[in-house]
Amino acid sequence: MSQLRSNIVRAGLEALYFSGAHHLLRPLLAGVGTIFMLHRVRPVRKDAFQPNSHLEITPDFLRAVLAHVRELDVDIVTLDEMHRRMRERNFARRFACFTFDDGYRDNRDFALPVMRDFSAPFTIYVPSDFASGTGKLWWVALERLIAKVDFLDVPMHGAQMRFDCRDTAAKREAFVTVHDWLRALPADTDVNRTVSDLCRRHGLDDGPIARELCMSWQELQTFAVDPLVTIGGHTLSHCNLAKCTSDLAEREIAANRADIEAKLDRPVAHFAYPYGDKAAAGTRDFAIVRKLGFRTAVTTRPGMLFPENAEHMTALPRLSLNGNYQDERLLKVLTSGAPTAVWNGFRRIDAA
Repeated sequence: MSQLRSNIVRAGLEALYFSGAHHLLRPLLAGVGTIFMLHRVRPVRKDAFQPNSHLEITPDFLRAVLAHVRELDVDIVTLDEMHRRMRERNFARRFACFTFDDGYRDNRDFALPVMRDFSAPFTIYVPSDFASGTGKLWWVALERLIAKVDFLDVPMHGAQMRFDCRDTAAKREAFVTVHDWLRALPADTDVNRTVSDLCRRHGLDDGPIARELCMSWQELQTFAVDPLVTIGGHTLSHCNLAKCTSDLAEREIAANRADIEAKLDRPVAHFAYPYGDKAAAGTRDFAIVRKLGFRTAVTTRPGMLFPENAEHMTALPRLSLNGNYQDERLLKVLTSGAPTAVWNGFRRIDAA
């Protein structure tokens, strides 16, 4: 996320907080429940250049979120229980689910102890290749690459473009530009090959990143035994499903579920779309997941849960716990539903 956009969002959240509007809007916009979206949980890093910081929060902020949800008298439930309540239209009490994407090891080391303190169940969505140590966390590789170099030459738009990376501001600008260009490439193989080639030119090995950061199958076997933990699917390769053919998309989803069920000896009923925005998951993909029999599937589209979402259980929105907004004041605004309502033009459903 660019610094400008982040600042604009923060200003909007601050305005809602200081106006007190979120108190008045909560009964109207908070819906019947919330699915919180997280990725990494770890202590604060001191690095000046952290372009992926929106994907991580601290254990202390996670603790604050859980305490806030409890103070709201909201039930923290499993995805199975959320599914049951939605299908039965049982909205006597508001509920919240906590979900973590990608299977990072810090979810075990830092998130799990906090979740245990609150007896809070949660779901981890695991891509097979990350657990196998062969996957490409290209956004992490790109961050490490730009942090290392003073200049970066990238073959973009049919030309060689040079990015000045000599200071933090320049590095941030380079990361946003290259990241957005990579997301727009035709296929995931193009993204992974391009980033690996750039890393290789500058003496950086991106191969071990998945093994370094993500839980292995062996670690997941121990982790998944915890009664608070549910394991969900997240494709074989963490691919952009919208760029796959229908057959390939179905194989990515089904084979990932088969991997998890075989290696962890537990059923997989829940799924998360990698990247999860409109450019990465749409109605075709929602239909594939429904056809494969998953109970729920989550996007990264922002939103609270409303009764109408029961008709779109494979296209559920989430509320991001964004690392750029780790502020308890802003948390109260986020959980009111006001920011996501504004973002969605006050439409309750975004499942197309």
